[in-house]
Amino acid sequence: MPRTTFNELLDAGVHFGHLKRKWNPQMAPYIFMERNGIHIIDLEKTAVKLDEAASAMKQIVKSGRKVLFVATKKQAKDIVAERVSKINMPYVTERWPGGMLTNFPTIRKAVKKMASIDKMGTDGTFDTLSKREKLQITRQRAKLEKNLGSISDLTRLPAALFVVDVTKEYIAVREANRLNIPVFAMVDTNSDPSNIDFPIPANDDASKSIFLVVNTLCTAIEEGLQERKLEKEKESVKDKKGTPKADMAVSEEEEEGEEGSEDTIHPHTDAPEIHEEEEFPGQRARIKKPAGKSIIK
Repeated sequence: MPRTTFNELLDAGVHFGHLKRKWNPQMAPYIFMERNGIHIIDLEKTAVKLDEAASAMKQIVKSGRKVLFVATKKQAKDIVAERVSKINMPYVTERWPGGMLTNFPTIRKAVKKMASIDKMGTDGTFDTLSKREKLQITRQRAKLEKNLGSISDLTRLPAALFVVDVTKEYIAVREANRLNIPVFAMVDTNSDPSNIDFPIPANDDASKSIFLVVNTLCTAIEEGLQERKLEKEKESVKDKKGTPKADMAVSEEEEEGEEGSEDTIHPHTDAPEIHEEEEFPGQRARIKKPAGKSIIK
């Protein structure tokens, strides 16, 4: 079952592209027609591409990795920040810091600096500073929080990148391509989808269109997280039940062995052989056999 219907895409205005004179020839396969000087996106292909991207993103999250959302456009900032924060995924809605992926250790140092400033406020070091130093550190902390606060939990490179506007976020796309990180992106009629692994042809200027695409992908991520949680619970239950099952199997085998020994011994009909060991040297061993016969050697 598709995650989005044709009517939902149509109502959100996903099909509206840019002016014909601003189009990118690489987007020709995703353009349905031209009307009043504006290109119309083929929503049938949009639905297929959106489902493919959602399925791929679900598998990435299910494996325990993270997806970084990038949207610095005015129309998309609040939408991405509000929706993505609910699923605990990193996102960038302010200026993209150059080298965030290719120079990731330096970005991590800046995040650690923010954590060290927070530590100064708890251990009492902040109270020993002068008023001017406190003001400088507070401003530095606010700047770091604004630019890097949403990626403070990102301890390693993301497994994938989602971009709202490829043309605006070309630096992020270039860094991801250099590191072979798969890129999911909304591509409009003025964008180049050749460097995108999972292009989603859609209107990247309308807030309704952006919300529909982002919400669909976030829903797929929630499904992946839920399935991963259930798998972990099943594994923990199996680990807990593994030892008792083994003990029960051993006890059942012992009981069967005891029952079998009682059933096989019949003192009147099937007398077992009895071997008597020699108590003294020279005494002959006696072997008793069934049917009352005895052989003396």
